[in-house]
Amino acid sequence: MQDTTKHQGLRRQLIDLLREKGITSTRVLEVMSQVPRHFFMDPGLVNFAYVDQAFPIAADQTISQPYTVAFQTELLALKPEHKVLEIGTGSGYQTAVLLGLSPNIYTIERQQELFKKTQRLFSKLGLRPKRVIFGDGYKGLPEEAPFDRILVTAGAPELPKELLQQLTPNGKLVIPIGTKEQKMMRFTKTAEKIFDKESFGNFRFVPLLSNKN
Repeated sequence: MQDTTKHQGLRRQLIDLLREKGITSTRVLEVMSQVPRHFFMDPGLVNFAYVDQAFPIAADQTISQPYTVAFQTELLALKPEHKVLEIGTGSGYQTAVLLGLSPNIYTIERQQELFKKTQRLFSKLGLRPKRVIFGDGYKGLPEEAPFDRILVTAGAPELPKELLQQLTPNGKLVIPIGTKEQKMMRFTKTAEKIFDKESFGNFRFVPLLSNKN
């Protein structure tokens, strides 16, 4: 896999577009300017890697629209020391962006095909999350909790309460909630069992599945 000057130029154009669309975090834009999205796309779609759209990947899932990746990542307000749980590894693109902001990334995927594929890809690209887990993201990762940040990259029909329980004090959960369309929500733990709730507009995600579905 190569990251050519053409890819880099297309990526710069994409970053300019994200800035125009309201992404203001310099750190998020800088990291996304360095992550080659085409490495995470299916071979037949690599020419569309820097179009601001979601595209299909294996197991009936999608690689998220770059704007959505930037928007969710910005909402996390990540610091390098933060311990982060990503629910829905998917293509691994969002994971790579998170790793550019913190080395303490735990990512969980319930689709075995994607889990195996991203493990191979991370190894090839030299990306080293703390753990890549095959499992049910609805339950979070209690054995590694608490987390400073939790990011859900699929649409949850309802708020998984287990995730709130796995946050540190002042920890944040960013999650799209809804069925056909989702509200982007951010929950911040302000005290024991007390959470500040914020809403950030409508998005469309593939559904967050659970073993109980």
